[in-house]
Parts: sequence; structure tokens; C-alpha cells
Amino acid sequence: MKHPNVLQITLVVALGGLLFGYDTAVISGATESLQIFFNLNPAELGFAAASALIGCVIGAIAAGYTSTKYGRRGALLIAALLFFISALGSAVPDQYWTFIFYRIIGGIGVGIASMVSPMYIAEIAPPQKRGALVSCNQFAIIFGMLVVYFVNYGIALMGSEAWLNEMGWRYMFGSEMIPAGLFFFLLFSVPETPRWLAMRGRDEQAKELLSKISKGKDFDSQWKEIKDSLVEVSTASITSRKILPILVIGIMLSVLQQVTGINVFLYYAPVILKSFSSSSTDIALLQTILVGAVNLTFTVIAIITVDKYGRKPLMMLGAGLMAISMIAIGTAAYLNAIGGYLLVFVLTYIAAFALSLGPVTWVLLSEIFPNNVRSKALSIAVFAQWVANYAVSQTFPMMNDQNSWLFKEFNGGFPFWFYGVMGLVTIYFVHRFVPETKGKSLEELEELWEKPGELETVTHN
Repeated sequence: MKHPNVLQITLVVALGGLLFGYDTAVISGATESLQIFFNLNPAELGFAAASALIGCVIGAIAAGYTSTKYGRRGALLIAALLFFISALGSAVPDQYWTFIFYRIIGGIGVGIASMVSPMYIAEIAPPQKRGALVSCNQFAIIFGMLVVYFVNYGIALMGSEAWLNEMGWRYMFGSEMIPAGLFFFLLFSVPETPRWLAMRGRDEQAKELLSKISKGKDFDSQWKEIKDSLVEVSTASITSRKILPILVIGIMLSVLQQVTGINVFLYYAPVILKSFSSSSTDIALLQTILVGAVNLTFTVIAIITVDKYGRKPLMMLGAGLMAISMIAIGTAAYLNAIGGYLLVFVLTYIAAFALSLGPVTWVLLSEIFPNNVRSKALSIAVFAQWVANYAVSQTFPMMNDQNSWLFKEFNGGFPFWFYGVMGLVTIYFVHRFVPETKGKSLEELEELWEKPGELETVTHN
């Protein structure tokens, strides 16, 4: 790219986020077909949905090494290739474990993209535009989910339900080859980041690229910032008395984002919505598209409002609405009062998550860690997030199985009640332990952790 345009580069790299969302949500339209085709019990169905998350954990761990050795673009090229291989392999198997293997391959791609795409954008973006441009990746994730909901719905309309269970689900997974291939080839049109080039000692290339991107604005200060960050030696330990409490807060934010139940709706939405009424599969998939549209709309609202109203108010408001919605759904199930009206509670829950725990958790994670341990601490928090994601995805079908003790005792309401209670826990945790970070520089936040009296005041206001 001779004269790189930052927005164009961002849109290309954000395709990694789109594939993140596409790959994790594509199974939502195929869970029932997979259960019938492979004759799966609840535990096997849970593993089919959650197996990609094993790859996500592996990919997240590998992302640091691959992006350092092969470059940010090189790591994304590897992710794109893994997405393509997974899409092809998941579409053709006749054996359950072959399907699982290719889903794990795709998960590795997701794990790499989830770490490297926002990092690339942050490193290529001018400081004054960094926040808005990095937010494009979060938007792309949700947009990828919405796209695949439309794709799954269109495929479901191509034939009968029997055809869908035999062949249609294969088209759903295979459809990912199109955006994966596009991502792979478009990556050749973007440069490496100035930070990575400087890290490899290619200063002249890095300075030339940075000057084109910044167009002469604050070039000297930007270059000095990059060079200073590369020579800075961190002596802080993530297990020190100063850092460990912050790390625990980051881990808890990551875990609470997942155990409030979001991926139950992202992975099992058609099955859940179909159970709310006498809807057919295609109507349930159409309702799933509505879920994706609400998710996307309120993510945009969160991006617009998070700097205006602050992190804590959005987190607490969203968690409260999520708790109310989940408890209402669980109570309706317990009382056997299931009906189409529950779609209102599902959409309220999705809107609340998209306004709060979805994007704002990532904002907080990027802000709360001190500069010298941010990469290490963030990687641990993200690892915890993927583990919690896996646990929720694996256990929901088992808790919701009609032959389980929990289902017989609570008539299907237990898992929703549990997620609702976790929403209440989130409100307390954010109010008690998480400081308001709005309007503060990273350095001001770092000083805040060193002054317990000020931190106590901030977390309770």
C-alpha cells in the first residue's frame, strides 16, 4: 500500500473481528440439525457448540508469539487461513469427531484474531483517532454475528427441515469460506504496523509508514512514543501486592461477562426461541436475526454513550436489566407459562448486554491495568474469559435437558435463574470494586491504584 489510508486499513483488519463473530455464531443455526445428524446426547451437543472455544484458548495463547515473530499482519494471515480450513472441514464430515477437529481449528483462528485485530488497529491509528478506530473491531464482531444469522436463515429457506438436517447445516459452515478468503487476500493490501517494524529494527520503514499515516501531524512525538515503549523495561510482577488485586478485578469482569449467559443466546438462540412457542425452525431463525439486529444497534449506542455517561452506570444498568430478563424467562419456564411474549425479555437482555457488559467490559480491561504489565495481565483476563465462555456453552444443554434432575426439579428455569443471579452479582461487584475510568488518562488511573483512599471514594461514587 503506497499511500496507506488508516480507515481503509482499519476496515480490512476489522474483517478479523467480523470472522470472530461469524465463526462463533454460525453454529446457532445448526445445533438442532447437528443433534439429529450425529445423534448427539446433551453433553455431546454442548461440546459441539463449545469445542471451538478450546481452539480460542489455544489461539489466544499463541497470538502473542505469532504476532511477535511473524508480524501483526502475518498473524492475521494465519488466522484467515485457519478460518478457511475450518469452514471447509466443518462442512464435509460424516463423523462427529472430525467435525469437532475442524471447529477447534476455527477456534484457534478466532483466538488469534480476537487478540491481534484490535492490537493492529491500535498500533496503526493516530492517537487522536485510536479510540474510534479500535471500536470498529467490536462493531465488526457483532456485525459478523448478524450477517451469519441472515445467511443461516436464507439457507434454512432453501429446503425442507429434513434437508436442513441432512445437508443444509453443511452450507451454513461452508459459507464462512467466502469472508475468510476475502480477508486473506485483502490483508496483502495492508502494511505491517510501525510498532512491529521498529521492534524488528526496521526503523526507516517504520518512520516512512508512520509519516504517511500521520500525514506529518505530531510525527516526532509519535515516533518518540514508539521508541520509548520499546526500550522500556518492566520490573513489575503481576503477582505483586499492587498488581494482583487489579488482575483479580480484570479476571472477574471477564468471567462475569460470560456467566451472565450471553453465549446461551448467541449459540442456542433458534432452539430457545423455538421452544417459546410453536414456531417452526425458519421462524426461529428469523427471530434470531432480530436478536442480532438489536445487538448491533445497542452496541453502537454504547460506543456513543460510554464516554458521556461513564463505564459504571452503563455496566450496572445493563446488568440489572439482564438479571430481570433472565429471572423472568426462568420464572415463565418454571410456571410452564412459555409463550411468544418471552421474545421481549430476550431482546431486552440482548440490548442490555450490548449496552454494557459486551463493549464496556473490553473498555475497562484496556484501561485498568498499569502500562508495564498491561499485555500480560490482559492476556490472563482474556484467557479466563474464554474458559468461562466454554464452561457456560458446555453446561447449558446439560442443565436444560429434560432428563436431567435440574430440569425435572425446576422445569427448565434453573439455568436462566442462575444467569440472572450472576447479573445481580455483577451489579454489586462493579459498584464495590470497579473505579470509574471516564475522562482519566491511563497514567491518572495508574496513580489511582496507588492511593487507596481516592480509590475507595471513586468506586463508591
